[in-house]
Amino acid sequence: MPIQILFIQGAGETTHDKWDNKLVDSLARELGEAYAINYPRMPDEADPHYQAWKAVVIAEFQTLEDGAILIGHSFGGTVLVHTLAEDWPAFDPGAVILIAPPFMGAGGWESEEIAGRDDFSESLPEGLPVLIYHGSEDDTVPFAHIEAYARAIPDAVLCSLPGRDHQLDNDLADVAKDIRSLAV
Repeated sequence: MPIQILFIQGAGETTHDKWDNKLVDSLARELGEAYAINYPRMPDEADPHYQAWKAVVIAEFQTLEDGAILIGHSFGGTVLVHTLAEDWPAFDPGAVILIAPPFMGAGGWESEEIAGRDDFSESLPEGLPVLIYHGSEDDTVPFAHIEAYARAIPDAVLCSLPGRDHQLDNDLADVAKDIRSLAV
């Protein structure tokens, strides 16, 4: 049975079909048939709201089994990590992967919908692999946000990708390599 991956898209008009689908396609090509990627369409992607996206993430959690890998890109990563901090799922994830996630709170952005957190370590189980990727040429989410996450999730592995943009140049080969290494 393939290893399950839940990929939560970023926000913005046409993101599901014209932007983040390229990330999912890259990941699927790199990982092959040993992995099954679920890529749900998030509600109102052009004008996203945390509670609506969180509800979809929680519903998706109901379809996952122990070892499933959770990935969120941009706003989807922010929603994913905050959802995990507030409503831990019934299954044990194999890893959490955040790609260019905006940080909400000190050192990041302010949000009326998402409470800023300066420490996720109390809500994430010890030993859970958390990997955070960010391109140095990201002109959507400032690179400084990865540093804010480093403080908030001290055990996270930070993966700075020189010269890569917000979409990591639509190439998730590095992410796939790290996912495969988790299975060893």
